[in-house]
Amino acid sequence: MNDMLSVDLEDGRTISAPIGWYPRLAYGTPTERANFQISGAGHGIHWPDLDEDIGVEGLLLGKKSMESRTSFEKWLKQRS
Repeated sequence: MNDMLSVDLEDGRTISAPIGWYPRLAYGTPTERANFQISGAGHGIHWPDLDEDIGVEGLLLGKKSMESRTSFEKWLKQRS
């Protein structure tokens, strides 16, 4: 998937990561992805429709989702 997650930081930088690094975002609809909230006093992003949380620190460090395959497959099955 070629889509990117881009986050604008308060200091003017923009960081981007492939959506594919975050399987729940990759499988989410554009509407689900657009429904997000800034969390943790600006230190994270939460997508309630996808039950996904991504920390800005992890994005800065280039960390991919740490969700287990089993957990993701269970979530995906519940969406069907």
